[in-house]
Amino acid sequence: MVLLGAAAWAGGLAAAELPLRAELAVAVVALVAVLVRARAGRGWRTAAACLLVAVAVATVTGLRAGAYRHSPVGVLARQGGFVHLEGRVAGDPVLHPGRHGPFVLTRLTVTAVSGRGGSWATHVPVLVVADTRWHRLRLGERVAAAGRLGLADGPDLAGTLSARGDPRVLGPPPEVLDAAARVRAGVVAAVTWPGRDERALVPALVTGDDQEMSTAVVTDFRTCGLTHLAAVSGTNLTLVVGFLLLVARWAGVRARGLVVVGCLGVVGFVLLARPEPSVLRAAVMGSVALLGLGTRGRERGGRALGVALVVLLLLDPFLAVSWGFALSAVATAGILFLAPPVRDALLRWLPRGAAEALAVPFAAQVACTPLIAALSGQVSLVAVLANLLVEPVVAPATVLGLLGGLAMLVVPALGHLLGGAAGGCAWWIVEVATRLARLPGAAVTGGGSVAALVVLSLCCVLVVLVSPRVLARRGRSLALALVLVVVLLRPLPTPGWPPRGWVLVACDIGQGDGLVLNAGSAGAVVVDTGPDPDLMRACLRRLGVHRVPVVVLTHFHADHVDGLPAVLSAARVAEVDVTATRVPPGGAAAVDRWTAAAGVPVRVPPLGETRTVGTLTWQVIGPVHPVTENDGEEGSTANDASLVLLVQTRGIRLLMAGDMEPEAQQQVDAMLPDLRVDVLKVPHHGSRYQDPDLLDGLGARLAVVSVGADNDYGHPATATLALLRRAGMTVRRTDRDGDVAVVVRDGALRVDSRG
Repeated sequence: MVLLGAAAWAGGLAAAELPLRAELAVAVVALVAVLVRARAGRGWRTAAACLLVAVAVATVTGLRAGAYRHSPVGVLARQGGFVHLEGRVAGDPVLHPGRHGPFVLTRLTVTAVSGRGGSWATHVPVLVVADTRWHRLRLGERVAAAGRLGLADGPDLAGTLSARGDPRVLGPPPEVLDAAARVRAGVVAAVTWPGRDERALVPALVTGDDQEMSTAVVTDFRTCGLTHLAAVSGTNLTLVVGFLLLVARWAGVRARGLVVVGCLGVVGFVLLARPEPSVLRAAVMGSVALLGLGTRGRERGGRALGVALVVLLLLDPFLAVSWGFALSAVATAGILFLAPPVRDALLRWLPRGAAEALAVPFAAQVACTPLIAALSGQVSLVAVLANLLVEPVVAPATVLGLLGGLAMLVVPALGHLLGGAAGGCAWWIVEVATRLARLPGAAVTGGGSVAALVVLSLCCVLVVLVSPRVLARRGRSLALALVLVVVLLRPLPTPGWPPRGWVLVACDIGQGDGLVLNAGSAGAVVVDTGPDPDLMRACLRRLGVHRVPVVVLTHFHADHVDGLPAVLSAARVAEVDVTATRVPPGGAAAVDRWTAAAGVPVRVPPLGETRTVGTLTWQVIGPVHPVTENDGEEGSTANDASLVLLVQTRGIRLLMAGDMEPEAQQQVDAMLPDLRVDVLKVPHHGSRYQDPDLLDGLGARLAVVSVGADNDYGHPATATLALLRRAGMTVRRTDRDGDVAVVVRDGALRVDSRG
């Protein structure tokens, strides 16, 4: 069954690349092979069965995608028409911070659509992109909406609706979903713990609702390998249903009665956590894990895992390309097959409880490490320790939070008591994540390339093979633990990085700006913090930066400010300088929250101000004129309001240009017509909106473009790159070169990169 499950998964992955006709052709060949070998030996029958299952999943995938593509909604999406549709909310509306303000994403199961002079009944999924007015919708509500229909990004959707105006509610959600929503609201209301992160974590543990968790804590959880606790995963179901089974056994329920209780617990968990594909996947994997805990667990659990993979992929073949599905399946397999030999090895010198507590997170982490590295570009070195430290309180926090939510419906005082106890457990989890994430060697970054992933996967295979033998000896185990402690407290060196004499590093933090100026013994000045806290924290670690006298946020777009929590946590920050134009408001409000929580003052530097920090001196030369929120489109307003710095250090001048667009560039050029620099941080990630007169007149020798690989904006523009080269500049860009360092060595200007 495990082989059949793997074959089903391979079929789903292949279907994502093969056209439908090719899949059908392979299916015919596979059926012929099955018929020819029907009377053959067991090996051939197994191979034929695997091929048949793979083709079945691939064919279902192709047929489902074709049905979506050729449905009325799919046809209208290709035409880009304006439509009116009706449907049922199939996923919780989720609020996202955007470049130009917050927006909402949700899914609708469309039942009727009209447009282009026709009306049709249908039943297909659509992704809705809407404004914040959609955030109040509830799962299961019937709604009517209007907007422009466009193509979907993947085969699991019929289209994408850019909604216009308010949604019109046509009917309430089913009663069972409404009752589950009241319990979820009770879980939130029950927790009266004073800390915001603790109040947000308890609902995440119980139902996977992590929308209220702060960016800083989410980042710490990711660094510590604790993300599975705050999402809908098999862990949640195992704890909830396991608690129900213990209560049932205490009450005298036996045999088939326990099976009934377990099934009812699974159904209740799905309803409570919302019947979405990710929840159903988590429920199935959690059930497999429960089987693995019983008698003959490894045999039964392995068989159940194979069955679960085949059934899930036949019902929802698009799970094959889901990261959540991959992590759940691989983690479950690791717990089933690697944890037992590791536990048996540890039993030679540890008590059974301690051996199992170490074996389970170790096995899950080793199995998932290549996938996590491919997804996030980093490998956590504290994951096993973090999971071990929080394990004693995860179950109490989850169960007490659930009981508190139920009690709030009948006896609110009891609900608050239980919720307060759950909040206390959550406090410990947050504290562990926060403390461990601050360790210098908490995570290793740079594991996202193909070569690195291959090497990492081979290392994990080696760990699987040798770990039972190594961990069976107390001396070897303690020596490894000591080495890990040293690595955590003193991070691994990065040979040759940072280069000697570096004055500026443009961090490879994706589509955004994250720039670090070397202030010598005074520390470093950070100009913008990028969109990804993990990548920004990793860059600071590579540079050895622990003290930041000033953080300059040129403007409030997410790709310039969302990494601020990482800087505030990784270094001692004395001050944050911001632009006066608070656009977008969501970004400005987030900066206010993060700095207030860290106790760091925020100021708006005036035009012309000159500052000196260590070896750095800079002057604020933009924005030249105040930019109000009503000047043009919101994106241009924020960009033209960027703080612009003219920096001098070690005999060179650098222009930190933020995202200013042509109008703001022309104003700087008019104010300082004789402006000359050695290094240009290219405005707005190299977009096509540039003022040629300014860029050509700077006389810069080096242009640094901070930009993300394969971004959706077309940055850097071909025309801009050509303009920079015609002006005599050498161009370096973070999407191709990785971290880019501007170096002054022996009086000469140089450039180095870590790509």
